[in-house]
Amino acid sequence: MAKIILAANTDWYLYNFRLKLAEEIQARGGSVLLVSPPGRYAERIEAKGFRWSPLQITRQGVNPLQELGTFLGFMALFRRERPDLVALFTIKPVVYGTLAARATGVPAIVSFITGLGYLFVNTDLRARTLRRLALFLYRLAFRSGKVKVVFQNRSDMDLFLAKKHISEAQGIVIPGSGVDPDQYRPSAEPPGDPVILFASRMLWDKGVGDLVEAARLLRQGGFAGRILLAGAIDAGNPSAIPRELIERWQDEGLIEWIGFHHDVPELLRTIHIVVLPSYYGEGVPRILIEAAAAGKPIVATAIPGCRVVVRHGVNGLLVPPRDPAALAGALQRLLGDSVLRSKMGAQGRAFVLRHLTVDVINDQILQCFEEAHPGLWSCSANVAG
Repeated sequence: MAKIILAANTDWYLYNFRLKLAEEIQARGGSVLLVSPPGRYAERIEAKGFRWSPLQITRQGVNPLQELGTFLGFMALFRRERPDLVALFTIKPVVYGTLAARATGVPAIVSFITGLGYLFVNTDLRARTLRRLALFLYRLAFRSGKVKVVFQNRSDMDLFLAKKHISEAQGIVIPGSGVDPDQYRPSAEPPGDPVILFASRMLWDKGVGDLVEAARLLRQGGFAGRILLAGAIDAGNPSAIPRELIERWQDEGLIEWIGFHHDVPELLRTIHIVVLPSYYGEGVPRILIEAAAAGKPIVATAIPGCRVVVRHGVNGLLVPPRDPAALAGALQRLLGDSVLRSKMGAQGRAFVLRHLTVDVINDQILQCFEEAHPGLWSCSANVAG
């Protein structure tokens, strides 16, 4: 049977976004190993009947010894497991895992660029320095033609093609990880004052500051509803918003911060509109797919990742990045028209069912695996040694 490794920088990511993919691999007769740093989701992965193996990967920081340790850890893992294919998610597994897989002779490598992130949207010295380093490492990792590189939107792929980091034959666009439409289902709008939801990390790059300024404008215009911020502070991220500032906004009555929320489907049933005013290097924002699947209208910025999900005037409204006035205007338009909200919500749900369910996305990923390794599912069992 084919032996496949899925690796990411957190067990949370694997459990929430790639477990269905692991199930599909097993359904096709493959053997799958999930790899990440230790965390509280590892037990849940194993409880679902999957093998999981720990590997130390730091999310932030570029300590040379730690980075070398990650690379050597991937080398040892691949030599021990001898996989037929490795699928690598998030930046450090992509870079170090791809290089290690090439060095150890793994037959097929599929690397997922899940977004360009902080490095590609900021212009400070640290971001520019790390961007140059990241691009150098990407170029080095993807030099082999046997590496398939999956992007979540065409704009990101075009950037890598323009810089000649990949060839046309290597790149493929698959929009996100998909959602389960039975888990994210439409529901009637809750009664009472309208509720606007922002659900993402508390980062400046996600447009939180612009949303707060838009909230001021809405309050001045008589808005009496609630604006919920659901997300954790990403400690160590250069774009992180200080807790004290978020609490000050809350004390002013501009927003309500509820922190990280474990049950997004339930949260979506309690709100009217989803907003994401991001200028972050998004691949395809997961919350937008979830919102559309749940039949919620969306206001988002007109950046490539958001445009994958939101079609302006159809299932949501797109506004320019860094424009609080335009953001407030779009939110006000939806707040004042329940019929439009309902119509947009239905259109969003229909779009997800056609293009962005987890089954649709996983079919595309598995097809990519077969292109990377023809005859993958007929591979004979490997024996570690």
